[in-house]
Amino acid sequence: MFDEGSNTAGIPRRVLAVQLLALSGAVALAVERADLANWDLTLLGVLLLLGILSDLSGSNLEEREVKISGSFLTLVLAMVLLGGAPAALVGVTIILVGWLRWREPLVHFGANIAIYAWFPLLGGALFRELRDGWNLGPGDMSFYLLVFMVFMVALALNFVLVAVHLRMTEGISVGQSLRTIFVPVLPSELAAALLAVGATFLYEHSGIAVIALFGIVLVTFQYLLGALLVSQDRARQLEQRTEQLATAQADLLKALLRSLDLRDRMTARHSAAVARYAREIARAAGLPEERQRTVHRAALLHDIGKFVLPDRILKANERLSDEDWALIKTHPEEGAKVVAQVDGYEEIAAIILAHHERIDGRGYPRGLEGDDIPVLSRIISIADTYDVMTARDTYRDPVPADDAIAELRRVSGEQLDAYLVESFVRVLQGRDLRYLHGEDADFDAELERERRWTPELDAATVAGALEERRGSSPSPLSLPA
Repeated sequence: MFDEGSNTAGIPRRVLAVQLLALSGAVALAVERADLANWDLTLLGVLLLLGILSDLSGSNLEEREVKISGSFLTLVLAMVLLGGAPAALVGVTIILVGWLRWREPLVHFGANIAIYAWFPLLGGALFRELRDGWNLGPGDMSFYLLVFMVFMVALALNFVLVAVHLRMTEGISVGQSLRTIFVPVLPSELAAALLAVGATFLYEHSGIAVIALFGIVLVTFQYLLGALLVSQDRARQLEQRTEQLATAQADLLKALLRSLDLRDRMTARHSAAVARYAREIARAAGLPEERQRTVHRAALLHDIGKFVLPDRILKANERLSDEDWALIKTHPEEGAKVVAQVDGYEEIAAIILAHHERIDGRGYPRGLEGDDIPVLSRIISIADTYDVMTARDTYRDPVPADDAIAELRRVSGEQLDAYLVESFVRVLQGRDLRYLHGEDADFDAELERERRWTPELDAATVAGALEERRGSSPSPLSLPA
């Protein structure tokens, strides 16, 4: 049954009219075929009680738009042992009693009544016609194969009726219903069909007492199946929420860098350029795709700590004092502190913290040297140095690429990692990687690349940190209540 939060407002009257017409047709058919049924009141009462208890022990799965119910096995037994009309009576009674607990909206209650009337009627009629037409009895193996077949046909019919209702009222496509409702429970339904065959066999050979034993088995099966589907449903909800969060996180990363761009276009442009170069270095050095993405992300954020710098330093057009340079040298720590507060970004923070360390140990803030410096930090340091030398909008006059390469090689082994420098040089000499500086579109391209990778960034955490640093069987499928 659909949950109360479902969108039922504005349901066309034609939907209710179709439900009333369907229910009327089911009643007429049940009356017509009543004389063909087995009205064993004791068996009917036992199956009715078992069906009600199974249904009331069901669980709502909000994301599946259905209620887990254990009544389907009972209804199949009613179809086989009693006939279509008694089975329909059991089904409708289950819905009426279940409404006292689930209290589903009228449009869904009407659909449940009609569905629980029709598929037991049709399933019972199919079983009777084939049984009599093929002259089958409890002593024939084909009789029990027919029970299995009717179970599966009734299951498919139940699904189709529910899927059509979902399409009419919720706009959920039949294909989506197939993927999210029918397919996940199909393996367990095969097991349930075998239970129905076994219960039918035992009843035909041992009588009604076996139904009580079957009830215990059914309740156990219902519990295990319900727990499994709830677990699957929660996993699916978690996956959906993770995807939603990832999209929001990518948007936040873009907003952060856009904010930096508005405050200091040079720093934002520089961060995007360093991200591009750093990814090329990582690729040339043979690092896997996941590490390439990590260094790209860290490079985009490597100067985020400059948010704490006053405009007189960030946009300075004159020589800075020693005190100003001391303040600038705090930006790796400040940036690392911000990023470290984001769940899952501890490694990114460590990379940012070390991106101004030197191979010879004369860097800052911790004076690390050699292999003690994270390899991705060493990559960013090379990309950072190259862009500062070649960009036309940095604080120094740009130099040609060949001169920049010569300078990278000159300081390799002391300031920069020699192996990674040569990896970068091979890339630079192999193709044109010049970054389109100033107001060109490469800045947007790097942000869009990061969006496609959907980083796991907590928007509220980052925004707050920046501010702080700056100051049963589920069938018959019923519409959940």
